[in-house]
Amino acid sequence: MAKFCFVIHPLSFEDVARYEPGASGKGRPIIAKILEWMPAHATARVTGIVTPDGRETEGWLIAVPLLPEQILSLPREEVYARIVRAVEIGAELGAQVAGLGAFTAVIGDGGVTIAKRSPIPVTTGNSLTIAAGVASLFRAAEAMGLAIERANVAVIGATGSIGAACVRLIAPRAGRLTLVARNLTRLRTFFASVEALLPPGSSYTTDVRTAVRGADAILTATSSTQEVIEPEDVRSGAVVCELSLPHDVSRRIATERPDVLVVEGGNMRIPGQPRMDRLRGAGRFDLGLPEGTALACMSETMVLALEERLEPFTLGRGIDLAKVIEIERLAYRCGFSLADLRAFDAAITPEQIRRTREAAQRRLSSGRAAGADARCEMVGPGRR
Repeated sequence: MAKFCFVIHPLSFEDVARYEPGASGKGRPIIAKILEWMPAHATARVTGIVTPDGRETEGWLIAVPLLPEQILSLPREEVYARIVRAVEIGAELGAQVAGLGAFTAVIGDGGVTIAKRSPIPVTTGNSLTIAAGVASLFRAAEAMGLAIERANVAVIGATGSIGAACVRLIAPRAGRLTLVARNLTRLRTFFASVEALLPPGSSYTTDVRTAVRGADAILTATSSTQEVIEPEDVRSGAVVCELSLPHDVSRRIATERPDVLVVEGGNMRIPGQPRMDRLRGAGRFDLGLPEGTALACMSETMVLALEERLEPFTLGRGIDLAKVIEIERLAYRCGFSLADLRAFDAAITPEQIRRTREAAQRRLSSGRAAGADARCEMVGPGRR
């Protein structure tokens, strides 16, 4: 039985308290300083993962106790050293393949340097994240009665490794695409490289707000530490699928826009009866997801262990679409499945989807639909 480890880190101060209950009640400056001093450590053991044909794996969650802002601001070599040490801890426990979670997969060159220094193969898990994210977008659109083949789909973070692959996967099915990124030069170059694959009328812009106001469906895949989608900009009846951690979508949408469906993409249901037990203290470790569910990047690591594919499957800034298709096939063969729709730390029920559709219809009928009359002023004009 091949085993795995997965590197995690807190995404917010709330996460710190969930990972380390002793941090509750302490001031944020104190917590931030303590995190800078804390070394990587094994925090939970993952067991009970069993495929339909009886194959098993187990592994460990290894914490690098740094917030996203710290991972981006501390000296890169210091951050690399902490991540490599986390992988080493996993290897010492018996892991034969490692996955990089959240910003540990973003820093620097997308895992390439970490892999070179690691004692075991490393993957960012981005291939399965992409497959699960696009599938979640399409499923949410179907739930809202949105015809993707006639929709304008905005991909925010389009020049990133995840966003660029999502563009290529969405393009054959969308009515048109709006590609969004911060760096105009990179965005223009990327658009030119994929233009022949895009549907007629597709465009690009660096203006997130304008793109959101003109979109029927939105997929976010940025490495921003700030919210980029605000409730006043989203169209009524729109679908927003976010793959970003920390979240790109303002939580105000949950209360201010009952006519918009937001879903978290990239979550998978794990086969068997998985459990995550704390290594320090009693009880289960809380990843902030429903029991039996994991992020797709973590699921990719598990799949590689189950398949005994002990290799650096997904690394770097360019994602091979053939690998996206392959890991999705392997995941389903191992019994993984797309997790139930979820947003803002809560499940999305069929009744909630019905209410969202009804709220969108009422808002559209009243003429108060945010962004409904917006026309994207794109840097790159629509073509053909």
